[in-house]
Amino acid sequence: MASLFFTFLSLLFTSLLLIVLISQKNKKTGAKSLNLPPGPPGWPIVGNLLQYARTGKSFIHYIRDLHPIYGPIFTLRMGSRTLIIVTSAQLAHDALISQGQAFANRPAENPTRSIFSCNKFTVNSSELGPVWRSLRRNMVSNMLNSTRIREFQPLRHLALDRLVHRLRSESESNPDGSVWVLKNVRFAVFTILLSMCFGVQMDEKDIITIDRVMKRVLIALTPRLDDFLPLLSPLFAKQRKEAMQTREEQIRVLVPFIHRRKSELKDPANGKKTVSFSYLDTLFDLQIDGRKSSPSDIELVTLCSEFLNGGTDTTATAIEWAIVHLIEDPGLQEKLYKDIVTVTGERNVEEKDVEKMAYLNAFVKELLRKHPPTYFLLTHAAVEPGAKLGGYDVPNDANVEFYLPSISEDPKLWTNPERFDPERFLSGGEEADITGVTEVKMMPFGVGRRICPGLNMGTLHITLMIARMVQEFEWFACPPSRRTIDKSEKLEFTVVMKTPLQSTIKPRNRGQTAKI
Repeated sequence: MASLFFTFLSLLFTSLLLIVLISQKNKKTGAKSLNLPPGPPGWPIVGNLLQYARTGKSFIHYIRDLHPIYGPIFTLRMGSRTLIIVTSAQLAHDALISQGQAFANRPAENPTRSIFSCNKFTVNSSELGPVWRSLRRNMVSNMLNSTRIREFQPLRHLALDRLVHRLRSESESNPDGSVWVLKNVRFAVFTILLSMCFGVQMDEKDIITIDRVMKRVLIALTPRLDDFLPLLSPLFAKQRKEAMQTREEQIRVLVPFIHRRKSELKDPANGKKTVSFSYLDTLFDLQIDGRKSSPSDIELVTLCSEFLNGGTDTTATAIEWAIVHLIEDPGLQEKLYKDIVTVTGERNVEEKDVEKMAYLNAFVKELLRKHPPTYFLLTHAAVEPGAKLGGYDVPNDANVEFYLPSISEDPKLWTNPERFDPERFLSGGEEADITGVTEVKMMPFGVGRRICPGLNMGTLHITLMIARMVQEFEWFACPPSRRTIDKSEKLEFTVVMKTPLQSTIKPRNRGQTAKI
């Protein structure tokens, strides 16, 4: 322990010396000072890190407290990183739509994240340029267009049938009829995405193994103190080693499925494909602008992992929050059920049905307004020096963060924004373009050049799963006598309930209620 302490002191002294030398150099060269947005004053080296740590709050709640003080755009210095926090719809539209090209980059990655992204070889992490254009064009054009998404309809309906069966079995095995919502929904979504991604048969053991590895990856990517204070990196050698071991396990688990799919494509008689087409198929011979070779096995692992992680927790989290609102407002649940069975009658809901369900679609839009999957978009960065936003300078090495609740809960944009009210999109006459093209009032999937390529698929999965779950079951608190639900939040890649939702379900009598 003593040796670690002296190592820290040594690194601290070195950093202070460097700061002094750089400061003197800037004075001699007359380096221009930047007009950054206002923000809380910080300490040398650590910036605002200590102030944040003292609050004991999660970062999403820390920003919620600062927003009323510093306004629509402010600066935080978190160790070696400068964060520009944007909290207004007007500035978000300016940055991501009006100046979309200028703010479409990604900042430098920490070393741990680079291990898992193959040095930014993913759609979400790559810098604006030929790699990003090639990867995104492939994902959107060859995998996530409306025609391709429809091809996977049988997979989704099979997964929904299994979800209903899992929920019914779990409820029957528990004396109080309870089920864990997030766990079951997450498994169903993950199963769909695995089949879409790899296109090969997997048993439940394979699915659980891959899911476990992907959860470890997300944990390894959680920001650490040395991400903000690199001088402390010697103190986190153990964590870096564990991250490397997780990466090795990720590669070891996923590569065999990549090879299996490649083998089945070459010789269909060699195995039985789950689907005739998969995301992986688009990647084997993908030509990246500026590169001579197609992606390596390790790069394929990275791209497949992005596909899985990007669509699993975001969808599952939204559905858990949906069930919370259905439990708290039985009248809302009844309206939603009537909307569903008016279209479907006694048969199971199908994908072609959901676009006819006005209340269901209003419910999902309100869900995404109140509970975007994360409270921050993926971090943006200015492409070139000299960028400006709201009259302030934005250095191209700064992290530009967009805080969503201050926009989707802005009383200047919404009537009674604190209320969960799907009616606002019906008789209330309110509207919002979630792509942000016409205006920004909510952006659960981002807007502009870096908008989430899985927007349509994610919305479909959320809408269809809610419809089927409400069609099959009535949802109650656990125990049913409970009057309130703890809606405290925490950040785990997505914004989840601090206490996972356990619900009591009651199968509906489909034959009778279909006559409504």
